[in-house]
Amino acid sequence: MTAPWQAKILTLFPEMFPGSLGQSIPGRALNAGIWELETVQIRDFATDKHKSVDDTPFGGGAGMVMRPDVVDAAIGSVEETGCPVVYLSPRGQVFNQELASELAEGPGVTLVCGRYEGIDQRVLDKRQVREISLGDFVLSGGEPAALALLDAVVRLLPGALGANESLNEESFSSGLLEYPHYTRPAQWEGRDVPEILLSGHHEKISAWRLAEAEKVTRERRPDLWKRYESGMNR
Repeated sequence: MTAPWQAKILTLFPEMFPGSLGQSIPGRALNAGIWELETVQIRDFATDKHKSVDDTPFGGGAGMVMRPDVVDAAIGSVEETGCPVVYLSPRGQVFNQELASELAEGPGVTLVCGRYEGIDQRVLDKRQVREISLGDFVLSGGEPAALALLDAVVRLLPGALGANESLNEESFSSGLLEYPHYTRPAQWEGRDVPEILLSGHHEKISAWRLAEAEKVTRERRPDLWKRYESGMNR
């Protein structure tokens, strides 16, 4: 039997999990044993009587920085899993569908959720921690980013989705945004479903969907369109 995909989350707020990961697709996959979730309270590794996990930054500046000794001990407590260690940070590699697939193909991931101004660089260097960002914005901590990242990865695990073929048509899977969808009623508030979708002609429907996906990508994400177009011309 294949071992479940492992997700370990190092956080100061373990009560935030599983949160949305306990519902819908990731929740069903969790209950089915397709993946496992463990939270580690970083504060448990503080050594002083106040259980301090942060201190003022050298060189001055606003805010506090998470201590390297405390974070290092927390990472060390789960290092035997052999999973990559990821720090969720605005300065990291931007997360995308390709990276989600890469993580899904491995044994799991250990996510380090930072708080305050971040984590002392020395522990990141020592542990060769990979930094990943959800985008060009700042959150109060890494926990919301961890929820989003895991949701994107878990749904790619074998058995997580009832219809795995749907993954092939989703946004980003082919380098394009997804085509528009329609369902009943066929006419709603004076708006009709495109006639081609009612034709039953599967080849024409596929061609229409591809054309629509190319159109929406070209209009909304010229960066993706440029990359897709260059791949077509190779």
